[in-house]
Parts: sequence; C-alpha cells; structure tokens
Amino acid sequence: MSELGNDAVTVETRGHVMLIMINRPEARNAVNAQVHEGVGDALHAADTDPEIRAVIVTGAGDKAFCAGADLVALSRGESLAPDDKTKQAWGFAGLITHAISKPMIACVNGDALGGGLEITLACDLAVAVDTARFGLPEAKRGLFAAAGGVFRLADQLPKKIALEMILTGDPISATRALELGLVNALAPRDGLLDAAFALAERIAVNAPLSVQASKRMAQGIVDGKIAREEAPWAQNRGEAKIVFTSADSREGPKAFAEKRAPVWKAK
Repeated sequence: MSELGNDAVTVETRGHVMLIMINRPEARNAVNAQVHEGVGDALHAADTDPEIRAVIVTGAGDKAFCAGADLVALSRGESLAPDDKTKQAWGFAGLITHAISKPMIACVNGDALGGGLEITLACDLAVAVDTARFGLPEAKRGLFAAAGGVFRLADQLPKKIALEMILTGDPISATRALELGLVNALAPRDGLLDAAFALAERIAVNAPLSVQASKRMAQGIVDGKIAREEAPWAQNRGEAKIVFTSADSREGPKAFAEKRAPVWKAK
C-alpha cells in the first residue's frame, strides 16, 4: 500500500484494520478538500487491499467527531471537494457516497452534529464516547442535512424519533443513541479506541469474502452504489436547489454569527 494521508488526515494500519483519523482538532475536525481527499483515498486503498478487513473512521481531540463542512474554507471561496471528478463522486468527506465492501466503523470521539452524524450514518457500525451528542441542527440555520442525513436517519431510527430530531434540530445523548440503535456501544474516553478496535477485530477474524458479500447484500451495494438510495439522492439534489438558494439559508448562518434569533421569511 502506498503512503496515505495528508496534513488533515492520518492513516495507520494495525493488523487487518485500517484507522483513518480526521486530524483537524483546532477546527473541530471540519471537512475541507484535504479531508475529503485524504479520507476517500484511504477508503479506496482499504477496499482494494486484500489484507484490510475492517476500517475505523474517527476524529482527533475530544471536542468533536466532525463539525461538518468547514465554513471558514467556504467563506474564503474554497471548494470542500477536490477537482478530480472521480473523487467528487465519493461524496461529502470522501465517504458519504463511497460504498466500499469492507466494513466501516465510526469511532465517535466527540459531538456528531450535522455532517458528523451524517458520517456516522454512512458507516456500518458505530462506537461512541459516552459524552457524545448526536443531532442534525440544520433546520435551526435555514438549511437541511443534505449529505444523506435526512433520509438515512429516517431509515436507521424509528421514523417519528428521526423526524423529531430532523424537524426540531435538537440533539440526543450518547445513551439515547445507544438505546435507539444509532450506535453499537459506548465507552469512556480512555477506552474508546480500544472498543472500536475490539469490534473491528471481531469482524477481522471472519472469512473476508463472506464478510464483504454479506455487507453488500445487507446494505444493498451494487457496483459500488447503494441502489435503493438513487431516488432519495435525486430528490435531495432538487430540494437543495430550493433550500440553499433561499433567503432563509443566508439569514440562518448570519443570525448565528450575530448571536441573535433568526427572522425567517419562508423564501
């Protein structure tokens, strides 16, 4: 395997498990183009390396798993994705629509709000620190969770619970996430990574081709795509054109920055 990682993402291999870490704790591990490319390249390498049997995705530090899009980068006019069209197809953070056959475990080291929860939803399994919070606060900002959050959360949780989270924008605790099956296990901070590796090793001892075929069947992956999600993604693009060009989508972040209540116009 060629050398992986960059200034924003570190990659290491322990036995048959690859650990991918978003390494921007000063920015609450927010996603920029470097994160997208670093994570996506590592996932591609893992999927094509027969020695890798499971992947763990985590964030550096103890404040946030991932704070979503890097708003500072966006304010400077930077793209959050690399120029390469193939890599752009991997989706937000190089991961959201990057359907690999190797099992992926989210190791949630802090709050998973917005894009952080969307990354968790894109992974097959999740282990979280017991102080983490999970939520999609986009409606509070005049936006919506356009990286798969609105339909994946509704698919993975009881519908009314998911809708409560989506429509109110309010987060849930790690304990509640465990009760709802959003995560597989909780751990104290000093044991979190060990818990993620223990879960990965339980997978890695099994027959690799059996595991990979089972994941593809369970997740509906065909030719690197989740077939049942094609229609939701198409609708997602249409809704994004409406919401993200609205006056409210500008008012929400502006009000947040000015520490005041937003004034919605529904236009």
